[in-house]
Amino acid sequence: MSGVLNRQLTMDDSQRGQGDAGGRQLGNGHSQGSALQFFGQAKKRINDIFKEIGEYIVETDKFVDDVVLSGQDIISQECCRVVKGFSQRVNGIMEILARDRMKVAFFGRTSNGKSTVINAMLRDKIMPSGIGHTTHCFIQVEGTDSSEGFLLTEGSDQPQSIGSIKQLAHNLSSVKLEENSLVRILWPKSKCRLLKEDVVFVDSPGIDVTQELDSWIDKYCLDADVFVLVGNAESTLMQTEKNFFHKVSERLSKPNIFILQNRWDVSVLEEDADDVRKQHSDRNLQFLIDELKVVDKKEAEDRLYFISAREALVSRLHEDKGTPTPTGSLQEGFHMRMFEFANFERKFEECISKSAVQTKFEQHTARGKNITSEVRGVMENTYIRSLELTEEQLSVRRGKNDELDYLGKQLKLLTQEVKDKIRSMVEDVERKVASALNDEIRRLSLLVEDFDRPFHPDNLLLNVYKKELHVYVEQCLCQNLGGRCTGNITKKLDCAEFFMAERLSALLPNETRQHLFNQIPKRDFEIAYRLDCRNLCAEFREDIEFRFSFGPAALMQKLMGSKSARSALLGATSSISQPPANRAAGDAPGFTEHDNEVLASILSTFASLTSRSSLGTVAVAGVLAKAAGWRVIAVTGALYGLLYLYERLTWTTKAKERAFKQQYVEYASSKLRLIVDLTSSNCSHQVQQELSSTFARLCHQADISKNQLKEEIKMLDLVIEKLKETTNKAKTLRNKADWLDTELNSFTSSYLTDST
Repeated sequence: MSGVLNRQLTMDDSQRGQGDAGGRQLGNGHSQGSALQFFGQAKKRINDIFKEIGEYIVETDKFVDDVVLSGQDIISQECCRVVKGFSQRVNGIMEILARDRMKVAFFGRTSNGKSTVINAMLRDKIMPSGIGHTTHCFIQVEGTDSSEGFLLTEGSDQPQSIGSIKQLAHNLSSVKLEENSLVRILWPKSKCRLLKEDVVFVDSPGIDVTQELDSWIDKYCLDADVFVLVGNAESTLMQTEKNFFHKVSERLSKPNIFILQNRWDVSVLEEDADDVRKQHSDRNLQFLIDELKVVDKKEAEDRLYFISAREALVSRLHEDKGTPTPTGSLQEGFHMRMFEFANFERKFEECISKSAVQTKFEQHTARGKNITSEVRGVMENTYIRSLELTEEQLSVRRGKNDELDYLGKQLKLLTQEVKDKIRSMVEDVERKVASALNDEIRRLSLLVEDFDRPFHPDNLLLNVYKKELHVYVEQCLCQNLGGRCTGNITKKLDCAEFFMAERLSALLPNETRQHLFNQIPKRDFEIAYRLDCRNLCAEFREDIEFRFSFGPAALMQKLMGSKSARSALLGATSSISQPPANRAAGDAPGFTEHDNEVLASILSTFASLTSRSSLGTVAVAGVLAKAAGWRVIAVTGALYGLLYLYERLTWTTKAKERAFKQQYVEYASSKLRLIVDLTSSNCSHQVQQELSSTFARLCHQADISKNQLKEEIKMLDLVIEKLKETTNKAKTLRNKADWLDTELNSFTSSYLTDST
């Protein structure tokens, strides 16, 4: 007896009774109610992982778009295309994963019972089978959430009744389909456990009826996880069957193949059943091990089974209905064959579950790792590049901040230096203007002498003459001051402003220097020497009446000064007793204070005598005549009269004009001396205002540069903040890629490694 039969006989009754419903422990340590749940768990896990990968790619894609839109030179266009391409790839993988199911394809010669095996596994008569039925096309049975089953044909989405399968798939039907056509039977998942676990069954026509085996393999076998060769126990393994699986083995690397020797129930009629079984076993195992080389000897023992699909179907139909199986329809030893069938199902479920996980998910897992690896590389490069850019921008910001601090400090120093320079220049201007004005006051007589306008002593005409003289004197003084001071002051102003611009330009960027020099005003500045002679000399009162120079009043004025003489003539004797400090500063030189007092006393007495009565005058004249003689008196009187007459005749309009100008010069000089300090201060103030306003304009340009630096620093802060956000986001996405890679590795170790 073969090793397969020995394995069957040594299993205990409890295992036999469990069938495919007992609990099983999978090779990877996952305890499941059914081995098929291993695929379901793996599918759910890989779908969850790829859902995370999809969300990760979407997040990465948005991040890349944000980085590109921000204008940051961080991610290259090539990397952008790589990341954007992954989104479509991941979506495609997720769609495939959602459709992935375990697929088993049944092949064999015509009438070997392929459809009956499928019905027995589905525990229902879904596939048309029985005596006289030959399947002419491919039939695929898959689960549906609908409560009723239906079928679909190629090229049509119109559901059809399950009953029409006999006409569509039967070899003898007049409406049969082509051999390589596919009919899909969608059977309710609630009626079949295998369909509920996403197992898809594919029934095929007999491989001995067509030569189009290559097209069959390409169309229906490349995605199959398990192949079941259904043989006939009444005949040996044929070369046709071997050739087909040789072709399959050429297309697929080590396909999972089960061989079922169906109709073994007829062996009860044979006396040498054990020899026949051994012959079948040796030939089939030699085919799997030596010819196809898809399994080793130990594994091959679990790939060969001797069953009766008809008995299994009958038994299960009655079992599901709750009715006893009629013994007349079962041959002797059917329990052993039932157990063999159940053992096949158990091994089949383990194999297809593990194989489907590997064939369906291994490649996707590798692609997922490749995607996360490439995206992680992009994020790693983005992280490193953003760190570098952040450091560069921080360095630029530190430079800008240092430049701003340096500019502020240098502006303070320059401002103080310019203030000192302006103060020094203002003081110099004030001294020069005061000196020039004093010189012009000393030369005022020459200036007034050059005034050539018609002079007339009439009051109306004299007032006009004075107004014109005021204007003339003011214009000439201002013109002379401008000629002496303005040019020098203007030159110094230019030098000072150029100095300020030059010093300030050294602190500003090159692009603003030319604009800075444009801030220096074109020289239209002129100092306004505001003298206002009209108001200054408004109280001037000329005295152009005839005054005999040797008259008593004139003599007294010359000897005593105008105030003392006036007091003496008016009889104000009190003026003689005034202290010396109150005397007029214009007393005649050569006389001491004592002499003046004596002379004043004499003249006062004389004036008092002559002014009281004619008798006194006669008395005085008599005294003089007696003392000097009448001849001397006559000669003296004649000379005195001639002198008076000469002066009176020479007191013309010209003489009056000279007297007027002399008086005006004396009066105007005294008034102008009073405003020397005011005028020089006013001129220096104008210079100060000019320099200050120019420096303010220059400083305004410096303030613009400072504000530009501040704005640049603010922009750098925003860029740095954005770069930091980019850095943190890239780091987060990189770490998430590592986590996804860890999840994929965990999936590999949990599901793919064990199935290998």
